[in-house]
Amino acid sequence: MPAATGPAGDEPLGLTVHGLPRPGEALVRQRQSGRWKMLMVLAVCAAPVLLSYFMYYVVRPGASTAYGTLIQPTRPMPALQARTLDGQPLALRDLRGQWLLVVVAGGACGADCERQLFLQRQLREMTGRERERIDKLWLIPDGAEPPPALREALAATPALTIARVDPAALAAWLQPASGHALAEHLYLVDPMGDWMMRMPAQADPARVKRDLERLLRASAGWDQPGRQEVRDGQP
Repeated sequence: MPAATGPAGDEPLGLTVHGLPRPGEALVRQRQSGRWKMLMVLAVCAAPVLLSYFMYYVVRPGASTAYGTLIQPTRPMPALQARTLDGQPLALRDLRGQWLLVVVAGGACGADCERQLFLQRQLREMTGRERERIDKLWLIPDGAEPPPALREALAATPALTIARVDPAALAAWLQPASGHALAEHLYLVDPMGDWMMRMPAQADPARVKRDLERLLRASAGWDQPGRQEVRDGQP
């Protein structure tokens, strides 16, 4: 068949056929794209599941497994300026870097307060060699002075910090269970300074100990004995 000519009839018109992708190559690229999209969807869907497995098998929230109430989301330690019993300034965030067993009670410290402080002390000792990863904190939200005999006894207690704090600032961070007072609970703060668990009022020491041991085991890979430097919420 003769080649087509232009308007003048003296120049043949060239026809260019562009290469088309082979059907097989297009199908492979489509499958690869679909595979990546599927993996991304699975990752997004799996994240909450993996987190729930971690929380169930490590921390084990819920009345049937964990004794304490897990705080979700956790509450970061406020930038609160506290004071020691001697009136020296103390930045509460300087206490990060260790697990903290926290008691809240007025300075006069009656019988219930003394029981909480005793429980706090016993729990730390019952963890054995892991006790070096735990510090004790007594937060006093008033201006009352502890009895001299109690103050003398506590002075000889290892890993204990006593600090006066503003009650309003404290109430914005730690909160009791419904129907209970702040002083009725023992609070657990992780090494990054986040309040993450509240023990029941009149807590059973053995059950609190089990929760504490689980948490210490779960954090053994990144938490070391002794206060570690913490910056911006990271150890």
